[in-house]
Amino acid sequence: MNNRLPGFFQGTEMPNAGWWEALWPDPGGVLAAVGMQSAMEVVDLCSGDGWFTLQIAKRVRHVIAIDIDAALLELARHRLSERGVANCDLIAADAYNVATLVPHPVDFVFLANAFHGVPDQPRLARAVRAALKPAGAFAIVNWHQRPREETKVLAEPRGPKTELRMSPQQTIAAVEPGDLKLVRCVELPPYHYGAMFRPSDS
Repeated sequence: MNNRLPGFFQGTEMPNAGWWEALWPDPGGVLAAVGMQSAMEVVDLCSGDGWFTLQIAKRVRHVIAIDIDAALLELARHRLSERGVANCDLIAADAYNVATLVPHPVDFVFLANAFHGVPDQPRLARAVRAALKPAGAFAIVNWHQRPREETKVLAEPRGPKTELRMSPQQTIAAVEPGDLKLVRCVELPPYHYGAMFRPSDS
């Protein structure tokens, strides 16, 4: 988009209505697969309109949703409030500043459908590392490196451009210089994988 706000990551625009529901019919299952647990304090980084934020808030002790787009955060606020969810703080800010936006280190940082568009991925990984507790975790949900025409949602090709997509190995190579180490990688059908990292000295 030519009118992208400063700080927007490439190829990370929000989809139209019904898209998330079709792609992620069981968002709670995605969160469980990447290791999110009920006692955690979680950052939903690049949270968009709150599709995952709501599910995180229903699952954990507290969630901080961070996105550069204040209008999307207002949609998230409405999504949360109409379901009576109150254990969430919404912050309009640049994802690179995550470590300065949280009041104290957190247990878990979750990033879905955005890492492929981050211009300086090791920088973001370092920022996430600084926001984590020593035994904290960083989970990235990414599109598999498949041609866009093969990843259809509601009968249309969806997701980032083919050239932006990253293999698990490329994601690992981009994150580990940020003082994080891969713990495991899981399949998230039909089109995604989840890569989980912890601080290198944990």
